[in-house]
Amino acid sequence: MKRIAICLTLAAGLVSSAAFADAKNDAEMKQLAAKSGCTTCHGIETDKPGPNGMKPIGPAWIDVAKQYQGKPGASEFLTRVVLEGSNPYSSHWKGKVSGLSMPPNAVAITEGNARLLVNWILALR
Repeated sequence: MKRIAICLTLAAGLVSSAAFADAKNDAEMKQLAAKSGCTTCHGIETDKPGPNGMKPIGPAWIDVAKQYQGKPGASEFLTRVVLEGSNPYSSHWKGKVSGLSMPPNAVAITEGNARLLVNWILALR
């Protein structure tokens, strides 16, 4: 019985450490996104209003995570979109957002940081 209690205590410590690491990572990623200008158009949760009552400018990250969940190459594809921008003629967000396309952001964020941010976004639930 004592052995089970010790195991449960250790497991609880690992879970709380992981939760602290996740909270720290969330704060760092939110700070990186704000510093890089991402939060001008995007929010984490669905239905962040756009300017003057319009639809949001860009899709919510939770929606991006759902859209690309389990798709091979999603991280690489979205990192390229962040850096190089998107094609306004082939957007699957058409009608859901007020923005036509994502502008290139290579001047605002490094490829490494873009990849970190994209991987964080894809892990949102």
